[in-house]
Amino acid sequence: MGEPNPVPSSKRGVDGAEGSAKGGTDGGAGGLKVSISLLSADMFDLKDELARINRSSVDYIHLDVMDGHFVPNLTFGYELIAELKKRTGKVLDTHLMISNPEKYLAKYVASGADILGIHYEIKSDVTTLLQEIRKLGAKPCLVFNPGSSLSEVERFFPYVDQILLMSVNPGFAGQKFIEDTLMRGREVAAKIKKASYEIDLQIDGGVSDENVKAIRASGFNVVVSGSYLFRGESLEENIGKLRRA
Repeated sequence: MGEPNPVPSSKRGVDGAEGSAKGGTDGGAGGLKVSISLLSADMFDLKDELARINRSSVDYIHLDVMDGHFVPNLTFGYELIAELKKRTGKVLDTHLMISNPEKYLAKYVASGADILGIHYEIKSDVTTLLQEIRKLGAKPCLVFNPGSSLSEVERFFPYVDQILLMSVNPGFAGQKFIEDTLMRGREVAAKIKKASYEIDLQIDGGVSDENVKAIRASGFNVVVSGSYLFRGESLEENIGKLRRA
C-alpha cells in the first residue's frame, strides 16, 4: 500500500491550518459537516437539483467517480465536475473509485475537485499519490472499504486531510448501513486523537436521521448522505435533522 516517506509533516486539518491535540474539525451547525451525494439526485433534472443544493446549507457536494473496473458501475468524470464548478460555490468532495487514479489526479484537481479521495485498496503507491494531490492544490482523502484492515491507518496521517470509512460496499447507492463501521470509526478517531492530528473523519453509505446520532458518537464529523437527503420535499429539513441529532 506504500510506505510513508520519512519527511516531516505539519499536523493540519482539512482547512490546511496547523493541527492541535484533537481529532476532526468543526463544520456546519452543531459541528457536523454534511456532504450530499450527487449520485442520488435526479439526473434528468440535474439543473434544478443543483439549484436546490446551492440554496441549502449543505457543506459539500460528494461526487462518486466510478470506472466500471475498480467497482462494477460507471458514473461521471472530470468533464461534469468542471461544469459543476462553474455553477456552485459548494466544496466538491470527490471520491475516486477507479483503478489507476495516478493517471487522472491532475485532471480532477484542474476540473475543480477541492477534496480528492483515493482508495487504500488500489495497487499504486498510496502515499505518493496523497502527496501529489496536496501538491496539485487539493485536500487529500484516503478511503477504506468495509472489509479493509485499519491496522496501518496511522501511517497515512501526515498525508491526509480526511479519512473516509465506507459503511456500504462501494459502487451503488441506496445500500443498507454496515453497523461495524461505528466500531471502526471509534478506532480511527481514537488513533487520530492520540497522534494529535486534525483530520476529518467521514462516513459514506446508508446515513440517515435514524443512525446519525450513533455515527457522531463514534467520532465521525463529516457524513455523506444521498438517498436520505433527497427523500421528500424539503432538502433543508433533512439536513437539519442530521445536524440536530
